[in-house]
Amino acid sequence: MKRHIRTATALVAALLVAAAAAGCSNGGDEGSASGTETGNAADSLDTHVVPAATSSAGPAVDVKDGTYGKMLVDEKGRTLYLFEMDTKDKSKCNDDCAQAWPPFTVKSTPTAGKGLKKDLLKTTKRDDRSQQVTYNGHPLYRFADDRKAGDANGQDVDAFGAKWFVVDPDGKKITTKPKTNDGGY
Repeated sequence: MKRHIRTATALVAALLVAAAAAGCSNGGDEGSASGTETGNAADSLDTHVVPAATSSAGPAVDVKDGTYGKMLVDEKGRTLYLFEMDTKDKSKCNDDCAQAWPPFTVKSTPTAGKGLKKDLLKTTKRDDRSQQVTYNGHPLYRFADDRKAGDANGQDVDAFGAKWFVVDPDGKKITTKPKTNDGGY
């Protein structure tokens, strides 16, 4: 548990420095018509998913067979998590918590990929007025220590007052042990 606290503390400090640097150099091109990333440090967290202006479908939530079995991922294959402190359709993760666990927010209606129940996929308004994707009433998050598609480093982490878990296609937390040791799918 001490490792997770040290990791979270170091991560929050690094994110704050990266966010400050990005705020000085971004040039306000978030949400460009091309939908491409600008390449600065803050973009790697992708806390706001902005689809291309010509896209007819919103950001997707998909199912991948990963380290913990069938689990929810975003359209780039990044693992999605739930936070046990959240209540139905209400995020309790803000400020430093949201830096370490970026909420999966959208500017358009998300789409359910194959294997998901469309009626369970919704959005909820966060305290900052952004729209966070929910599945089965659970607000969804990414973990800043997940560096690539398939990483699930946030599984069963106790941080910010409660535990974090990978989500299954029924919208429930996954509590089983990893099925592989390769860190991805």
